[in-house]
Amino acid sequence: MTVIKHKEQRVGIFIDTQNLYHSAKNLYHARANFGQIVKDALGGRALIRAIAYVITTEAGDEKVFFEALTKMGIEAKTKDLQIFAGGNKKADWDVGLAVDAITMAPKLDTVIIASGDGDFVPLVEYLQMHEGCQVEVVSFGKSSSARLKEACDEFFDLDENAKKYTIGGQLGGQGGGNGNGNSNGGHSGNGRRGHRSRGQGSSEAIQFLAKLRNKRQDNSQRPEQSAPAAASNPQTSGDAPQTK
Repeated sequence: MTVIKHKEQRVGIFIDTQNLYHSAKNLYHARANFGQIVKDALGGRALIRAIAYVITTEAGDEKVFFEALTKMGIEAKTKDLQIFAGGNKKADWDVGLAVDAITMAPKLDTVIIASGDGDFVPLVEYLQMHEGCQVEVVSFGKSSSARLKEACDEFFDLDENAKKYTIGGQLGGQGGGNGNGNSNGGHSGNGRRGHRSRGQGSSEAIQFLAKLRNKRQDNSQRPEQSAPAAASNPQTSGDAPQTK
């Protein structure tokens, strides 16, 4: 199925900040340019909500980063970094992002998930089959789940113009681009899934979220590595939070 895009299309963007941060850092020793990513993913369509999910720490250094997101038209949702006995740390927003996407889906034509995390495959499939949404994924392809790229209607590969979508690092990106929505990022439209008409889907949503929550709880029993939280010197160009 051909991916449809037009200026009246209602779009919601849900940003897994930690995932994009790690990808840009590990692949390019750089920071993700969230402003440019959102602008090009949107492509001139009608933005209803853009939400970035961020982890906070006791230091509170992320305040400037939040202000930068606000200036870019991105709402920040925060969650405290959990530190367990023994020093293990846990920080994820998977369930919260999924809840928001499902809740807002009836008011959206397209859902954009900015993450390469394969845990979002069930969310993508739920939004397609039960809410009738077109689902697009934006991420760095080299660190993205193959199943996630296959499940979505279109995959926007930031690796194909990494200089544009990162700041600093090996590529020396400055967050360029004309910002007209015709980015040089890589678009891959799978088009293998048809959309069902919107339904109530309330019971299915509850079951889906319960399964996702149980999965995250199972994972929490395993030793956790620390995740990035607050930025030391975030700038309005869209620096990602760093680990404390």
